[in-house]
Amino acid sequence: MKQIVTKTKNAVKNYGLMVALLGLVAGAASAGTGGTEFDTMYQMVVDWTEGTLGKLLAVTAFLIGMGMGVIRQSILAVVLGIAFALTLAYAPQIIDAVFTFTI
Repeated sequence: MKQIVTKTKNAVKNYGLMVALLGLVAGAASAGTGGTEFDTMYQMVVDWTEGTLGKLLAVTAFLIGMGMGVIRQSILAVVLGIAFALTLAYAPQIIDAVFTFTI
């Protein structure tokens, strides 16, 4: 019984410390629509993803999935390759839609 109480006290202390730390960090965060410093970098990464580099990575993931599927004689690797390719192709549009959503 004494061990359970000690573990509980330690857990409460650790979680309390973590909450206090998160509170300090959250107070220092400044989120909003301003801050256009990263717009150029964001657009560069989106261009890479939607351009030739993104297509190359998607096709490579599909081919690696096909190869792994043949080697392991399993369809799961092919499905993962297709899922990665689809994620790479549609992720920028989904992320933009989530962050520009208004009511």
